[in-house]
Amino acid sequence: MTELNEEILKIENLNHYFQVNGEEFQVLKDINLTVNKGEFITIVGHSGCGKSTLLRIIAGLQKNSEGTVIRNGKPLTEPDSDCGMVFQEHRLLPWLKIKDNVGFGLEGKSRAEKDKLVKDYIKLVHLDGFENAYPKQLSGGMAQRAAIARGLVTNPDILLLDEPFGALDALTRIQMQKEVLNLWNQKKITMILVTHDIDEAIFLGQRVIVMSSRPGEIKEIIKIESNMAKKRGSLDASYYKRKIYKYFFEDSEEEIDYVI
Repeated sequence: MTELNEEILKIENLNHYFQVNGEEFQVLKDINLTVNKGEFITIVGHSGCGKSTLLRIIAGLQKNSEGTVIRNGKPLTEPDSDCGMVFQEHRLLPWLKIKDNVGFGLEGKSRAEKDKLVKDYIKLVHLDGFENAYPKQLSGGMAQRAAIARGLVTNPDILLLDEPFGALDALTRIQMQKEVLNLWNQKKITMILVTHDIDEAIFLGQRVIVMSSRPGEIKEIIKIESNMAKKRGSLDASYYKRKIYKYFFEDSEEEIDYVI
């Protein structure tokens, strides 16, 4: 098991721009962030603030305009198997069975090794018995479990989760949050999750990165120091919610009281 406080990701002076109809728009502004191995980081902000773009840059799927991204002590130049990603839509291949979807990214392993890994991770996400099912035969929550198993099966150093529960109903979403937290407690893999749900950010994150609207910049990094904050409805959870909401409802206590 990797020790905490060992740096796995360092982002320095990151800026990113998009070209739209010949005009340049800044999406991310002056992002500086260090993540240690084994941490669970959540990033919260309005839709369109650049959260998903930041994840794609960390994954190597998007080249940043300015600044540096260092993973495992090396500048990031391209995607690699050290970083897995789970999207809001499960993106399972509909013509493949669940076991084949989960094992899709495994290369260079013997059939026996591959079969064992797939079986272990399907069991880890509680999909035993559904190995031979097709994605269309699963519920939304089950399909996302399969997507998480696919993200974990290659044993990445970092797992990025881009609003993975956004399309789920409220009850399934809460259950999936608990399951992801259990997986993190078991594997202690570094996880970075993007969400616009503040309850979710507090429940899952050890640190919550609060981002402003476009251009997205880090307004504050809030360390969740109280275990009671993980209990929904507790005074500690309300304290952190109020602290985060103030960035989105500038000094309007009446508005904050309404949403809390």
